[in-house]
Amino acid sequence: MTLGVDRHELRQIIAGLSEGVILVEPDQTIAYANEAALAMHGAESIEELGETIDAYRERFSLRYRNNRSPNQYPIERVVSGEVFQDVVVEVTRTDRPDVDFVHSLRSLVATDREGKPSCLALILKDVSDQFEAEERFEATFNANPAPAVICRLSDLRHVKVNLGFLEMTGYTRDAIIGRSVYEIDVLANARNRELAVSRLNSGGTIPQMEACLDLPGGGTRHVIVAGQPMELGDEPCMLFTFADLELRRKAETALRQSEERFAKAFRLTPVPTMLARADTFTITGVNEAFSRIFGYAADKVTGRSPADLDLWVHDAARTKFESAVARTGYVLGLEICLRHEDGTNLDCLVSAERVEIGDEIYALLVLQDITERKRSERDLFGAIETVMADTSWFSRGLIEKLANLRQPGGDHQDSISPNMTVRERQILDLICSGLDDDSIAKRLSLSRNTVRNHAAALYRKLDVHKRSEAIVWGRKNGFPASATN
Repeated sequence: MTLGVDRHELRQIIAGLSEGVILVEPDQTIAYANEAALAMHGAESIEELGETIDAYRERFSLRYRNNRSPNQYPIERVVSGEVFQDVVVEVTRTDRPDVDFVHSLRSLVATDREGKPSCLALILKDVSDQFEAEERFEATFNANPAPAVICRLSDLRHVKVNLGFLEMTGYTRDAIIGRSVYEIDVLANARNRELAVSRLNSGGTIPQMEACLDLPGGGTRHVIVAGQPMELGDEPCMLFTFADLELRRKAETALRQSEERFAKAFRLTPVPTMLARADTFTITGVNEAFSRIFGYAADKVTGRSPADLDLWVHDAARTKFESAVARTGYVLGLEICLRHEDGTNLDCLVSAERVEIGDEIYALLVLQDITERKRSERDLFGAIETVMADTSWFSRGLIEKLANLRQPGGDHQDSISPNMTVRERQILDLICSGLDDDSIAKRLSLSRNTVRNHAAALYRKLDVHKRSEAIVWGRKNGFPASATN
């Protein structure tokens, strides 16, 4: 069989291969390229590919994947008789920079009976899609804020690490890459280390478990670690991902300390205090002052609502109070009448505000017993009325002052809204004194927005729409208080 016949038959064999094949001669001419090889260069003929190696170099720019330009193109290395495989290069047409490929190359050097090269071939595989996918994975992996490292299963050495892991641990990239999972132990002190190591060695999924990583500075970091087998290129690997527990542990510690401080303040405050669920007002706790003033032991009220206990003397007042808390989130200084465990009625001031404890919403109620004060006021008013029954001993000015003390606001007092809170009365008094919002805020040590919110609630209760109308209403009803002195 002659050499020419051999080459003809060889071309017939390789013409239909899916891999690209380029045959070159020892004199550096390109003898043949199959359709697959031409397509992998965006060429349609040998002439477009380049009939010689020099022409090929002019038409195509090559770069090895290690980002250095080769001193020798792989096709030149074939001509020199070098045998190689799995060489990956990026190929770009110099006349059309938008046309580029990634090739995985190997050489084939066949010799005759005398040991001289008889067939020199460059065999190509287009791996552009694979490397584009790897580049997308690389970009996603590096940009992902979740800490992660990848180790190769064949030798258990780390091959990739992202910024999230470096920031969490304080390691540098060079300290991770190439080191084994036992040198940089990502399973250190894992809760189920034996299972994790077994799954790692078998290439199986490692379930989530708590671990404690040793840090380069000598400290430790509590994490949740999990492992997922994957392939990086054609290489079996394990992707380790981490969730940092330090922030959660700090948050849990801060929350626990905050709840402990709240519980201590709740228990020791001398004012009767009650904690109830915001939606149903079911009582979840009362302090010692509540039990002392109202007679109920904590275990008798916990889990029950004020309605169940018949705590409120007037059920309509309770409904109105609960609606106000649900609507606005707070009630300030509302006068009510509550019932002692023994059936005695107690005059009280109640203030309430919704609070969040853990993930639950509660209503915190503070109750002030003003029974003695109200009794003293009633006794005083009774004395005033007795005195005013005989006015012959008093001047007209003194009589008017006594009347104002008995019934502040004169003849219009009956029109004052019974829903007006102590704070709203203070703000109406200062509005009628001519103070603006900033001055009122400064006087009462409140924010300007808080003053405006109280004023808006006041306008609704008085059924007025602007400041001047509120002033007219107030002055008709005894505001400001200083005007009656």
